[in-house]
Amino acid sequence: MQQMMGRMRAAMQRYEMIQPGERVAVGVSGGKDSLALLCALAGLREYYPTPFELVALTVDPQFGGAPADYSQIRELCRRLGVPFVVRRSGLGQLIFEQRKEPNPCSLCARMRRGMLHNMALEHHCGAIALGHHLDDAVHTFFMNLFQGGSIGCFSPKSYLSRKGLWLIRPMIFCEEKEVASVARRYRLPVVKSACPADGCTARQRTKELTARLEQEYPDLKAKVIGAMQRADVDGWGGCPGCPG
Repeated sequence: MQQMMGRMRAAMQRYEMIQPGERVAVGVSGGKDSLALLCALAGLREYYPTPFELVALTVDPQFGGAPADYSQIRELCRRLGVPFVVRRSGLGQLIFEQRKEPNPCSLCARMRRGMLHNMALEHHCGAIALGHHLDDAVHTFFMNLFQGGSIGCFSPKSYLSRKGLWLIRPMIFCEEKEVASVARRYRLPVVKSACPADGCTARQRTKELTARLEQEYPDLKAKVIGAMQRADVDGWGGCPGCPG
């Protein structure tokens, strides 16, 4: 955990992710990435040079029409001293039963993001921390290249002008295997996704392709991240400009 927190601190400082006294919403899906992010931020809160507050926010799509059980995550948040808020929604039924979307992931992600943004505003947050790690950045880069023919990735830090919110990704220097190791070692209460499309997405296929490429180019991920930083792709070169 200490090593991962060190990498997160480096990313947070390089991209100036948190402002003094800011209230940060942690988007908690129930997966290992968001839970590891929550625990690490709770630890960093104790000694990070810029003071900040945390609140954990979860949007439950209620796949299959049933609410997910977040009781163990609620207990984790109690131990961490972080408020935990769950909002139940009908996204699962809307997307898979009513609209029967053939490609549901994009629509579902947009709608969940919108709900998360509104929850963050309701709880007086200035930033939302998301659990994307280094592997996610590499996969996104390749998906944009292979599927859209463009060079791009999500940004380490980006501003939502319509909402007045920052999106930050403190784990972008952490590899997925490191995050998974932390989740296992600390026995984080992962909630298995009930999404019918789980594991059958374009991102999963890109992940498998990247793994095959790494067999021939072991330092592939480091080279992709380094290239994005040197070319300043989508703000990866340094801290993006603040509004105003």
